Amino acid sequence: MIANYQDALSWLMSRLPFFQRQGAAAYKPGLERTLALMHWLDHPHKRFPTLHVGGTNGKGSVSHLLAAALQTKGLKTGLYTSPHLYDFRERIKINGQKIRSEFVVDFVNRFIDEAQTIDPSFFELTMAMAFDYFAQEAVDVAVIEVGMGGRLDSTNVITPVVSVITNIGWDHMQFLGDTLPKIAFEKAGIIKPEVPVVIGELQEEVADVFKNVAQAKHAPLFFASEIYKNHSFECELKGSYQLKNTKTAYAALQLLPEMLKPTEEQIRYAFAHVVQLTGLRGRWEVLSQNPLVIADTAHNFDGIQTVLKQLEQVRKGKLYIVWGMVNDKDAIKIFTLMPKNAHYVLTTPDVPRAMPLEQLEKLATDFELSFEKKPGVPAAYQRALELAQPEDTIYVGGSTFVVGDLLKHLDYGN
Repeated sequence: MIANYQDALSWLMSRLPFFQRQGAAAYKPGLERTLALMHWLDHPHKRFPTLHVGGTNGKGSVSHLLAAALQTKGLKTGLYTSPHLYDFRERIKINGQKIRSEFVVDFVNRFIDEAQTIDPSFFELTMAMAFDYFAQEAVDVAVIEVGMGGRLDSTNVITPVVSVITNIGWDHMQFLGDTLPKIAFEKAGIIKPEVPVVIGELQEEVADVFKNVAQAKHAPLFFASEIYKNHSFECELKGSYQLKNTKTAYAALQLLPEMLKPTEEQIRYAFAHVVQLTGLRGRWEVLSQNPLVIADTAHNFDGIQTVLKQLEQVRKGKLYIVWGMVNDKDAIKIFTLMPKNAHYVLTTPDVPRAMPLEQLEKLATDFELSFEKKPGVPAAYQRALELAQPEDTIYVGGSTFVVGDLLKHLDYGN
């Protein structure tokens, strides 16, 4: 019998295959274990309407924008996202409030007693916990973010009222395929028969994949970037990439049945207050002005390319970059993007998947970057603060886990 939240968390993370820490070894594609969990829990995922959000970049932001709008309409709104930055309970929220610790303890104990033979991954069991929590708390609607891919992702047991795919880029190629159309096909797996689907960006290379799948399933298809070309929204999330995300979320909200559909005024309010409403962190988060400190969770080629372009526009004085990565990213391709006119403090986030400092050092040397090394994100950030003058800029990024470690350190001092 697990007695407290910390023990429940330790059990979840140590006993189950956990992709966030282990990577490929923890990846369990397919829906059979999730379906067994849903059967055990008496199908909680069928007790409330859902919105399903996939894509390579922006799906976390879009999920939070959707949840903020639904909350603003007055609906009790569940939100399931991953990974978390530093608190497991970030993954499962209702109206911006994290899941109760007692529920986590109770759920883990029920699972140990009744359903261990299902042998799920960490992600599968966490998702089942979210569905059970939302059902027990009687949410009006839930926004469900895909974990990875779509077709074989465990969230794909739902039949939503609308499906959303933000865009297609290079990430998780070892699981999803080595071309953009192959990756798009996996993501298109969340398209359901006769359920409208919003694609955030019209990308010529993959548009036909979505058109063909949608046509085969008689699913109405909408490209947000084309329909709302001239729309712009004030957004509390300040990254330039949020312009695309707000259009995508807006397009999805227009397709909701009347009982779920927020008004124009509610949508605009929600987008302008999304952090306040949902607690989203780590998206172009400005932590200080003097020096200017920005943290962002961008962690693949397309995301990092977008963020570094914006950084070039806003930076002042000298640029210091606190940088760490995980070892399953295409690091050589990403390092082609790294600005030469910056000084790097290379570091390692506190996960087993962290790219070793020696590997980062070799890449930085090969790309002729100015750098030094500091293990541990808090120490690396402290070093950047020592180096920077008030008129300079510090950027912290390369991985969700780097940003998570920094925010945990700033919030809790450890």
